[in-house]
Amino acid sequence: MTEEIRKRRSWLDGFMAYALPAGLSEAQVRDNIVVLDQLLYALWDLGENLVFAWTPGFNGASGLQLLVAPHPLLTEFTQGATEPQEAVRRGRLLDELLANQTHLPAAQFSQVAAELDLTPQFIALPFAPDAGLGLDLIAAIVARYGIRLVEDRAVILFDAVGFSLLTPLQQVVQLNSLSCSVNAAYAKLLDREININFARTTTGDGFYIWNRMRGIEANVELYQLLQFILADNALARERARRPESVPQLRAAFHVGSHYEFYQSEGLNPTSFSYLVGQVTIELARMIERALPGQILLGKFNTLMRDEHSGEVQRIDSVDFVARTRRPLKVLNGLTLAGAEIDEIACYLTGSRNAAGAFGISEFEISDKHGRLHRVYNAKINIHRRAGQPVYLGLREEDLLAFTAVPT
Repeated sequence: MTEEIRKRRSWLDGFMAYALPAGLSEAQVRDNIVVLDQLLYALWDLGENLVFAWTPGFNGASGLQLLVAPHPLLTEFTQGATEPQEAVRRGRLLDELLANQTHLPAAQFSQVAAELDLTPQFIALPFAPDAGLGLDLIAAIVARYGIRLVEDRAVILFDAVGFSLLTPLQQVVQLNSLSCSVNAAYAKLLDREININFARTTTGDGFYIWNRMRGIEANVELYQLLQFILADNALARERARRPESVPQLRAAFHVGSHYEFYQSEGLNPTSFSYLVGQVTIELARMIERALPGQILLGKFNTLMRDEHSGEVQRIDSVDFVARTRRPLKVLNGLTLAGAEIDEIACYLTGSRNAAGAFGISEFEISDKHGRLHRVYNAKINIHRRAGQPVYLGLREEDLLAFTAVPT
């Protein structure tokens, strides 16, 4: 095995979260992943080309048909239209193609090939695609060599307050502390068999974090990860001998559209993806206005897929938070700083009305470009059996300095 192949095998673990084909050992699946990856790597040509679409089989042979083209096709396809309406149609077709999570049916694959003026390329595999890897896993592997438009994935942004005022050494210590909190939170969820296939990229003074898996449950699990990261960070700040060794965080959580891609690193695509798009822009604007210790939830209303039933449902921010409460019960009994958790309460804050009930406040943020962003203020309370409660986020009465307009 060459050194380049050894390097490419380092990302295999991230794919083992997918459902594996029946009757195959993990070692066999890993070998099949490497075979497919080597074939895709050759077509990728050091980042010159992208895979735009794929479909299994070709005249009964075991393999995949792919549409492969240089990456400038992404812009040249729409810019090549001579009429504005045709440019809009081409842009919509390309968005639909990039938003597709899996393979195309054979007839649609041929139609797209004709639209893009591409000749399909066939790669032969020593195993049947469905039985040797499974189509969902193949889709995830192929995605490393393309670009995807994602509409329904949740993303977290953590930001260390006052980070730019620290010395470089203090900054390193704070980022390491935040990384430790991420790892500790992930380990706690693993204790309850909640295996989040998460990825992260640094912003310099914090992290974007998201779940590689998609769907309602995947987004809910990411919100659980947010809670335990903030809890571990809060407890670390309590224990710290010097406060500057542990960051004070502000956090934002949102669901929105973005492009997911893999950059070239040396001679290979990176083992982790990058995000760019509307959701990262919204999160950056939200975090700019967030107060120290605040948790902001963006206002969204989007279609999400139920991973178990396959049903697609429209979920908004308020409904999403309500959904996160039900799975929290399975986390009761976990230990946090040596004390068992009795209850986790998460909610969106609001003012008390004349009847004594609490509503939900919605706020409007205006960014430096004059664009408006709607958000909610989130609160998380973790009650422990033999320890003090851990209160995360700010109360409604703590928001006097919050430069947002109630709507």
